[in-house]
Amino acid sequence: MRKTILIAGASGLVGSACLPLLLADERVGRVIAIGRRPLPVGHPGLAQWTAPDLLEALRPEAVDAVICCLGTTIGKAGSREAFIAVDKDLPLGLARWAKEQQVPTFCLISALGADPRSRVFYSRVKGEVEQGIEAMGFPSLAIFRPSVLVGPRREKRIGERIGAMALQFLRPLLVGPLEDLRPMPHAVLARAMVHAALQPRPGTHRHRWRAMRMLADAGGTARGISA
Repeated sequence: MRKTILIAGASGLVGSACLPLLLADERVGRVIAIGRRPLPVGHPGLAQWTAPDLLEALRPEAVDAVICCLGTTIGKAGSREAFIAVDKDLPLGLARWAKEQQVPTFCLISALGADPRSRVFYSRVKGEVEQGIEAMGFPSLAIFRPSVLVGPRREKRIGERIGAMALQFLRPLLVGPLEDLRPMPHAVLARAMVHAALQPRPGTHRHRWRAMRMLADAGGTARGISA
């Protein structure tokens, strides 16, 4: 039976790479994209649920997996409170909806270093989101912890770009325990998330650099795509 996948954040860097993969995959019968405004995408297998408040766009639906690509920066959000509203409240609200709908699989973009006990605000918020969603008890929860993401962003993230350039320069030294610091191409992460959504593994799995590459390769092989 072909699957129904709901994706949040399909207009962002990783979500916009996930969407065409889902629409082209023969295992997927329907894709639901939720957002504040319609996407400039037309496809018979795509349903778009939109509302000014993202969570208000949700409605009762039988869904096989949720892919959550929501995220921003404190600079773009404008304040810590606004950042929490996007990076914490929305993913947790989406996860609660998914639990109510008995969605078996949830895939989440988090961040390297996520820890609810961290003194670093960003890492602490990401850790709190992970902790909250894990406590909901999804049969399959895939948490992705990339370092710096690289790809064609619409908005400028100067700090992230500088960090990516520095890590790329240091890449030959990022081996062993340091390999998780390697920049993650957005298309690789997208393939990994789609594969985790379509071929879920029981339990909670936190994927770092090497695991994400392996999932992406497995997803590409399954669809006949060169990794």
